[in-house]
Amino acid sequence: MRTVNYIDKGLIDYKEGWDFQELLFKKSIDMKIAKRDGKMEEEPTNHLIFCQHPHVYTLGKSGAETNLLINEEMLRAKGATFYKINRGGDITYHGPGQLVMYPIFDLDQFFTDIHKYMRCLEEAVILTLGEFGIKAGRVDGLTGVWIDGGTPKERKICAMGVKSSRWVTMHGIALNVNADLSYFNHIVPCGIVDKAVTSMDKESGGMVDFEAVQHALKENMANIFDFDYIN
Repeated sequence: MRTVNYIDKGLIDYKEGWDFQELLFKKSIDMKIAKRDGKMEEEPTNHLIFCQHPHVYTLGKSGAETNLLINEEMLRAKGATFYKINRGGDITYHGPGQLVMYPIFDLDQFFTDIHKYMRCLEEAVILTLGEFGIKAGRVDGLTGVWIDGGTPKERKICAMGVKSSRWVTMHGIALNVNADLSYFNHIVPCGIVDKAVTSMDKESGGMVDFEAVQHALKENMANIFDFDYIN
């Protein structure tokens, strides 16, 4: 049976969280290289990190910096930071009230298919939203999870961006639970100019139990990827 080490980092600075991911990511890759070379037998440990970040904008490798619509002075005034990072995708926002999930998975232990991996992440979020009475789904040609997809009212509730090397993953998803959506006004979210952004509290008409959402997503990840938690 596959196992995953569950880590709840709470509210953590984005750079600190990124560095922590990189540490686990590198360790997994180093272990896979050592195993390939016959220097060890042990499989890398899989990790699932949950956290929130202070206000921050991150730009993926394929993104355009022009999709950040405010300058450095305005960033400081908003109490926000900005990072260019090594995931796929364009620009997105993280902040308090948004549930961020970073799987550091060795996909050789699951399945070696990044497209399937992305769809499984989306499915875990879709099932979680359904438990809170929010009907969500996918939009053809776009990653993430959407409300009213395929209609003029479609809006994104969960953004995704991942990195993979030697079938080890990092980065992941950002689900807007009780997020301050006004921060999205200062970017072109994911580089898509004509799509709105929403959150669970906005769709539900009131604050949502953040810990309950986190627990539901944790359980749905285990069911969809078919693993047990170590802790």
